[in-house]
Amino acid sequence: MKSSALFLSLILFAAVIIAQSPAAPPPEAGSYPAPVNLKVLPKDLTGQQVHEIMEQWSAALGAHCNACHVEDRTSIVPNGRPRLNFADDSKEMKATARVMYAMTERINTDYVARIDSSGAPVTCGTCHRGHLGPEPFVAPSEAGKSAPPSLAPNTIDQHSREQNANR
Repeated sequence: MKSSALFLSLILFAAVIIAQSPAAPPPEAGSYPAPVNLKVLPKDLTGQQVHEIMEQWSAALGAHCNACHVEDRTSIVPNGRPRLNFADDSKEMKATARVMYAMTERINTDYVARIDSSGAPVTCGTCHRGHLGPEPFVAPSEAGKSAPPSLAPNTIDQHSREQNANR
C-alpha cells in the first residue's frame, strides 16, 4: 500500500512538473517565411525584409494586405482572419502594385538620382499620401485667382484622354 501511494505521488509530482515546464518557444518575433514569387523586389530579400516593405506600402496607400493578396477563407489564422496567399497573382491590384513599384524605382534611378541634393526618393506615399487612389493636385489660388488651366485637374484628365485616344 505504501509503495502504491509513493508511486502515485511520484506520478502526480512528475505530471505537475511536466505541466509547468514551458512549451516549445514561440517562433522568433518578426520571423516570416522566405518569400516566393518575387517579380520586382530583389529575390534575395528575407521574409522579414519583405514584410517591412509591405508595411510601408500598406501605410502609404491606406490599404490592408488583402487589397493585393488573395484570402483563403478555408484557413483562419489565430487572429480570426483568413490566411493570405502571398504567392497568388490573381488580383489585379497586385499587378498594379508591381508596375507602380517599377515606376518609382525608375524615377528614382533615372531622374531623382541625377539631381544634386534632391532629397528623399519618390515612394508610394509621395503621390498616394495614405489613399489608395491618389487625390488630384489642385494648385492653391492667389488671392482668389483660379489655378492656371495647365494645372487644373480636368485639363490634365482631358489631355490624358486625348493622348490615350491617339495611341
